[in-house]
Amino acid sequence: MQVNGNSTDDKIIDAGALPQWGRQDMPKPPPFRLRNIIMIVGPGAIAVSLCLGSGEWLLGPGVTIKYSVNLLWITLVAVILQSILNMEFARYTLYTGEPIFTGLMRTKPGPKLWGPFYVILGILNVGWPGWAALSASALFAALWGHLPESADINTVRYLGMATFLLTILIVTFGGRIERTLEILSTCIILFVVGYLLVICFWLAPAGLWGKTFAGFFHFGYLPKGGQGVDWKILAAFAAFSGGGGLGNLWITNWIRDKGFGMGKTVGFIPAVASGKKATLSHVGNVFPPTEQNIARWKVWWKYLFVDQGIIFVIGCLAGMFLPVLAANAIIPHGTDLTGLAAGSYQAKYLAELGGNVLWFLTLFVGFWILFGTQISIVDGFTRTVTDILWSASSRVRRWRGGDVKFLYYVLLLAFAIWGSVAIWLARPFFLIILGANIGALIFAISGIHLLVVNRRFLPKEIRPPLWRQIAVIACVAFYSFFLVMALTHWN
Repeated sequence: MQVNGNSTDDKIIDAGALPQWGRQDMPKPPPFRLRNIIMIVGPGAIAVSLCLGSGEWLLGPGVTIKYSVNLLWITLVAVILQSILNMEFARYTLYTGEPIFTGLMRTKPGPKLWGPFYVILGILNVGWPGWAALSASALFAALWGHLPESADINTVRYLGMATFLLTILIVTFGGRIERTLEILSTCIILFVVGYLLVICFWLAPAGLWGKTFAGFFHFGYLPKGGQGVDWKILAAFAAFSGGGGLGNLWITNWIRDKGFGMGKTVGFIPAVASGKKATLSHVGNVFPPTEQNIARWKVWWKYLFVDQGIIFVIGCLAGMFLPVLAANAIIPHGTDLTGLAAGSYQAKYLAELGGNVLWFLTLFVGFWILFGTQISIVDGFTRTVTDILWSASSRVRRWRGGDVKFLYYVLLLAFAIWGSVAIWLARPFFLIILGANIGALIFAISGIHLLVVNRRFLPKEIRPPLWRQIAVIACVAFYSFFLVMALTHWN
């Protein structure tokens, strides 16, 4: 018998438009201590790697160089609100073992609407391989010895296709795809942070460190109209200061595959090179809110807080602070950092100070940041569509004997073909700005949808407290403001 909203066993929670959950006790978490924390957390590191290549490396320097470091308050607010939002998405996953997309499809009118709806938003948000193209611009600069210009666009696109297809190849290795991404993301973060710390200690004066840090606390500061404010850039900056939209939702897919909470009871998506045929349940399991299960829930919530409330927050804020500090130390204020060479300008100015060594090192950093972001997007988006189809369609689950790995890689191949075509359709920086503004729309919609899911499908013992629900509404309002301003000032 299922758990109900009043925590008694005589009724069954209405599971909405999808089949009822199974019923199991909450898996026992490892004791909450440092060694286990290091072993268990991980999705937060993947999310930080995703964040580095969008807001932190691209838009942070571009916005603050053009306007002011005082705009960093947007990042602070965005990251804190997104951290709470991420944990609220994951609340559903910890309880059911299902990614949040499955929970969203349980609401009326069901998966036939919500499945395609979120897939379409995902295509608009991250379906354009702009990060692969901009990482290719860094590769171009390293190989040709100069930043790419308009005449080099086709060469950059060919390189972008190559780097995009390489991301496809990488997610075929390992046992769990999530674990492969976790290791790669951690290596990228450590290398990038280490390099930027060296650059900042070398080139940034103490006063600039203080000024940049203070920028996080100039709440409400906005450029004056006379500065020609580009609201679609500011909206993109707000959205990509953190997960960027759909990425905040698919964090729950990684949390499920990592085995957080009831995720341990449903399975995971394996890499094709693992040779394993994994069993992934299309329906999650819920636990009765007994004293023992609630105690276990609280420990799992502590692990989640470390992952999303500490690693995600500190990683995103440090990931914004260091690139912005480095850029403002070496690039003249007012410089336009958009265009085909976005993400590679830092190398140009550092080369003037340190020669070819810094030129190549910085291009390498820029390439790996953007390339790492594209890897996270390739897996995250493919995983999202896989889980949506897997949960919603019995016909899909019967296909190829119910091997979820086969479905994942068929969709990955389709994404590879689409990406190789899409990279020729528009300039990469514009694709990223467009996707970021769609990300703001996703925050506005999914935040409200989330409140419905957690209030309807969770027992009262683990529903979010009022202050967290208010924070989710604040996140919706925050991104709605930037989205409205972008739409009314789009040119």
